[in-house]
Amino acid sequence: MVEAYSCDYFDFFDEFLKFMQDQNHPLYSNDRGIIDRLLAKELPSSSDLIELARLFIRYQEFPGANDIKTDLSKLLNFWGISREELNSKVREIWANGYRPGDHKDEVVGSGFDTTENENT
Repeated sequence: MVEAYSCDYFDFFDEFLKFMQDQNHPLYSNDRGIIDRLLAKELPSSSDLIELARLFIRYQEFPGANDIKTDLSKLLNFWGISREELNSKVREIWANGYRPGDHKDEVVGSGFDTTENENT
């Protein structure tokens, strides 16, 4: 009787471990889009490095999302930096006054809105 009980417990535990390994993060789809954007960049901007470091922190202990973890490592290799170098660069970026939303190194927009103002 004891053996049957312990066997059921171990079966439950095995199933639980499988479930934990296959979890999807609630922000998976948003993060997948960010990673896909980063994979298309040859040279990362300061905000790209910060995004990469942030995603490493989010997923480092997360059980699952192995494709994201693999792509994060691919980005390090593609950009030719180690995890330690990434962390060092990001600390330096923050120490130099970076704040979220302050993307001076990225130009966004088409210039369409300024063309109208110049003609009036």
